[in-house]
Amino acid sequence: MTKEHYFSPDELKQFGNITEFQESMGKKYFDWYGEVMQEGALTAREKALIALAVAHAIQCPYCIDAYSGECLKQGSDEEQMMEAVHVAAAIKAGTTLVYSVQMMNHVKKLTM
Repeated sequence: MTKEHYFSPDELKQFGNITEFQESMGKKYFDWYGEVMQEGALTAREKALIALAVAHAIQCPYCIDAYSGECLKQGSDEEQMMEAVHVAAAIKAGTTLVYSVQMMNHVKKLTM
């Protein structure tokens, strides 16, 4: 079977099938995930925004699709969703830049 794209939106619909090859662990994952995403100290809306931001940071197209819809379902608007994505981008950029300290220290050591 040849695919037009490596990531297919249809595969997201099949996510529930992850139990097929390892039922016990798959069920444990879904139980854990279900508990994590329940309302607690954070609302379902806040958790969906966090998940959307993380989805962008880890660049998961399936998660981006899933949590874009979930954010809308939980009452977030486009501006809030984009702000969450910008937070993820800023943290990811900061992570890249903080490693420059290692580079600078190494260069200083090499050039002294």
